[in-house]
Amino acid sequence: MTVPVPDRGIDLQVKVTAPRSGQNLPVIVFSHGNAWSLDGYGPLVDRWAAAGFVVVQPTHLDSRRNGLGWDDPRFATIWRVRIADLHAVVDGLDDILGQAGGLETRVDRGRVAVVGHSWGAQTAGALLGARVLDADGVPGEDFSHSAVSAGALIAATGTGDTLTPFAVEHLPFMRPDYSTMTTPALVIAGGKDRSQLSTRGPEWFTDAYHLSPPPKSLLAIAEGEHTLGGLAGEMVAETTDEEPARVALVADAISAYLLDAFELSGTEWRDLGAEATTDDSAWSISSK
Repeated sequence: MTVPVPDRGIDLQVKVTAPRSGQNLPVIVFSHGNAWSLDGYGPLVDRWAAAGFVVVQPTHLDSRRNGLGWDDPRFATIWRVRIADLHAVVDGLDDILGQAGGLETRVDRGRVAVVGHSWGAQTAGALLGARVLDADGVPGEDFSHSAVSAGALIAATGTGDTLTPFAVEHLPFMRPDYSTMTTPALVIAGGKDRSQLSTRGPEWFTDAYHLSPPPKSLLAIAEGEHTLGGLAGEMVAETTDEEPARVALVADAISAYLLDAFELSGTEWRDLGAEATTDDSAWSISSK
């Protein structure tokens, strides 16, 4: 369906996935990675809906379906449009869910989370309180949203002082300041995620945890690469480490964390923590 957004140029399209039954359902607003759209990430979204969440997926301007390349003059400001997209979705939830078969009467507007992967993680992080540093290291505008009370960042951009020349030229906004990201969040990082945008290694993707104030948790998956097993779809071209069980772990960890953060159920998150302590170091959970 379409969400009205003035001066965007291209209509904001969203998709809603929800359980067939249930009341007072929590909501996840999901921000996709670069070039993707509302048609991706089915392996995550389906498991979240099965766990009792209503999931809303917008398609951002950088989606390949819109054909905006690196050299398009609009690309430099897409990071801001992405954030505005999430604000438009959160602010317009009642209308969106009303169009989706009367879901507005079945959700709990007091339990809204933002989740994102890759560029989408930086986008979601802005609504959790993270800012963007300018060339002089000065934090920019506060884009946090008061209706968002928790979140999860998957393969989130690290600090920008080690960006590669390509990233400096095309993605200078990838300089997040996590010191103001106060909203509770789960950070998920892969131990084999090596980005072409940074000269650092996989630890770059843990900055959102280490550099933000508590409460935060970190799920570190030793063998995970950037797609963490195939988040957008196990067999899509971007999947370099196809492993459905890894995708299930990411999906279930996020739903368990959010159920705990929303004070709906702490059982799943406690069980996951207990499993992590007995695992063979394939993955671990840290909290602060």
